[in-house]
Amino acid sequence: MTTIQSQFAAALLRPDAPVPPGWCAHNGSDPSVRFDVYRNNVVASLVAALADGFPVTCRMVGDAFFGAMARAFVMAHPPASPVLAEHGDAFADFIEGFAPVACVPYLADMARLERARVRACHAADAMPLSRDELAARTSDPGALPGARLQLHPSVQVVRSRFAIVSLWAAHHGEGAIERVDPEVPEAALVLRVEEDVVVQRVPLATAHLIRRLCDGATLGAAAAAAGDDATLHREPFDLATSLALLIHHQALTAWQAGEPS
Repeated sequence: MTTIQSQFAAALLRPDAPVPPGWCAHNGSDPSVRFDVYRNNVVASLVAALADGFPVTCRMVGDAFFGAMARAFVMAHPPASPVLAEHGDAFADFIEGFAPVACVPYLADMARLERARVRACHAADAMPLSRDELAARTSDPGALPGARLQLHPSVQVVRSRFAIVSLWAAHHGEGAIERVDPEVPEAALVLRVEEDVVVQRVPLATAHLIRRLCDGATLGAAAAAAGDDATLHREPFDLATSLALLIHHQALTAWQAGEPS
């Protein structure tokens, strides 16, 4: 990017910035007026894109408030990529530090859940393991602890101190919002199955298992960590049920066998 382009881009997202030097309107009109119109259109487009990507977050605070918050975010975090879908990765962290929404403590985690849905939608595709492959891989129980499982690129988990999955579902017509206790910790499994993005509530320990597998841990190490997490949160954990969930959603794409114990 040239110096002139850099100056132009920087001024677009600074409402108090003057027109970059050297710019003029082709018809002789005031360049600052035309630049303000262009600046407003750019910011409005970015705010609208955020509203599209975070519909429940927007609904929770209202369109007007969300617009003001999104505008503040855009000013602080201008797009770093020409791909508009990538803008918004830092929005949840921004919300977490945005003082006016401190009274809605679960709003940032709701944004994280919605961002995970966007990433899952745009993730690369991969073929799931077939039933025959899965049967062959699981036929030797002694080799399971050392196995490394590769999950579909769209797989993500979001853990929260709040009932973000139930709140998200209620905002989509699944249950009544007034019956949701926001203070109940919940975890979501988010992934794309064929053309649909799935959001499913899972036990906190199962989410911990999946996250460790995504990080490259062996099945044995991930299961041990999930078991410790279950003990900490005083909830049951069943490895077979967790693996069955991943198989049901066609989330396993590769399986590197471990050495038999």
